[in-house]
Amino acid sequence: MVDPWSAGAFVIAAVVLSPILAVVWIAFHPVENIWPHLLSTTLPRYMRNTLVLMVSVGALAATMGATTAWLVTRYRFAGVRWIQWALLLPLSIPAYVGAYALVDFLEYAGPVQTGLRSLFGWQTSRDYWFPEIRSMGAAILVLSAALFPYVYILARAAFREQSGAGEEVARSLGAGAFARFWRIGLPLARPAIAAGTAIVMMETVNDFGTVDYFAVQTLTTGIFSVWLESNNAGGAAQLSSVVLMLVIVLVTMEKISRRKVQFFSLSTRHRAPERAQLTGAASALACVFCLLPFAIGFVLPFAVITHQAIGNLERWQDPALLTAFYNTLRVGGIAAFVTVTAGVFMVYGVRLSGRSLPRLLLPITTIGYAAPGAVLGVGILIPLATIDHSLADLVEAVTGGPSGLLLTGTSFALILAYCVRFFAIAQGAADGAMGRVAPSLPMAARSLGRSRVQVLWEVYLPLVRASIGSALLLVFVDCVKELPATMLLRPFNFDTLATRVHEQASLENLGDASPGAILIVLVGLVAVGLLARANR
Repeated sequence: MVDPWSAGAFVIAAVVLSPILAVVWIAFHPVENIWPHLLSTTLPRYMRNTLVLMVSVGALAATMGATTAWLVTRYRFAGVRWIQWALLLPLSIPAYVGAYALVDFLEYAGPVQTGLRSLFGWQTSRDYWFPEIRSMGAAILVLSAALFPYVYILARAAFREQSGAGEEVARSLGAGAFARFWRIGLPLARPAIAAGTAIVMMETVNDFGTVDYFAVQTLTTGIFSVWLESNNAGGAAQLSSVVLMLVIVLVTMEKISRRKVQFFSLSTRHRAPERAQLTGAASALACVFCLLPFAIGFVLPFAVITHQAIGNLERWQDPALLTAFYNTLRVGGIAAFVTVTAGVFMVYGVRLSGRSLPRLLLPITTIGYAAPGAVLGVGILIPLATIDHSLADLVEAVTGGPSGLLLTGTSFALILAYCVRFFAIAQGAADGAMGRVAPSLPMAARSLGRSRVQVLWEVYLPLVRASIGSALLLVFVDCVKELPATMLLRPFNFDTLATRVHEQASLENLGDASPGAILIVLVGLVAVGLLARANR
């Protein structure tokens, strides 16, 4: 007899993995093979820009995240108590919102250039030189400032867990502050920094709003161009397979680096390193270095969009904004509930089965989080459209009247994409929380005659509800900020806050975009607050 829990776990794994497999299948069996055309024209440019962006953002974010984490864990300086939490706040600002704010701040009509012309008496842009705002460099800066907290969180935890004995020995041998960081702290934290950098690079590949606004052509923008402008789904799938290959290589390299470089504490007593007191110029320099990425990643975009929102208060009453807000709450809420429920079900089913194959499937299902939203959009929409048209033909044949598209004509496809994309968050939270429950508790419940469903409801859920609640919130916040998958899969005339903000900002109408951006940021701040509480 087939165990329904194990069977359910297999079904969930199949749903999560099917969009990835669909992309690969469509890429190798396109209706019109434009691979030779892509290779000879746009693909080299897409690939070059994507690699440059990935490497540059990864390197800059790793530098900012690791250095600031080292400073706040090893030194006491002015404002360090609140700076260590302020460095998490850029996570609440989507990178595309930071891009809109930076352009508004630095463009010709913005406050910076206006102030320079007023100060020096310049009349036109011909009288002075100013760097190009919409460029690869600006995209690298914005993405790095928005994503470096991923490295900062992991590096900070790694630095805090290191023993102070090694640094004391190095100090006694005459090693200076930089030598202790470079030769001791950094190598020991390298696995954590590599993991954070890998997340940053994957998020960079996924980004669409920032690179599209700065006119940087990447593989993700290429997917949109080939599919929506050239109407070639097969070509979009081929580009998606290239993106998927990049992500798999990146994840594999990160796993290998962590496996080859492992460090263990042989001491039975852990003593955290003492934090040195900085004074004078050293204290000010450390404070400025930590505040700079915080200012670029949070203060600047939040100040700009807040200023725009206050100056356009009538925009808050726009019915289109209220509709986008409602749509965001509805699809994000449903997706969060379904994703976390599926994650709990799968983890519990794998634990009940006790077999090796379900346990092998559990980590594989996390690949959806690594896959960019545009790739998932291709892998979901094309197969669903085929199924949808078949269902519509069947219903019309039975009822004699048109039924419309039930899957792609509604928000079903969008919710499915959110579930697949963020399933790793729910699954990881459920697996970690259930792993902390003593096995004796469910065994005792079973011995008292409780069914498996009752054990889950009466034993596990009360003990893991805090972790499940956190997962619900985090998945919801990520759904609110997700842009590429939303743009590809939303029904006609269906806007969320993310798509509304992107469309209005693309039309250079930041006043209309600012209320939606403020709402997205406020939702993100709730998640950052929860994250800060969990990392105390």
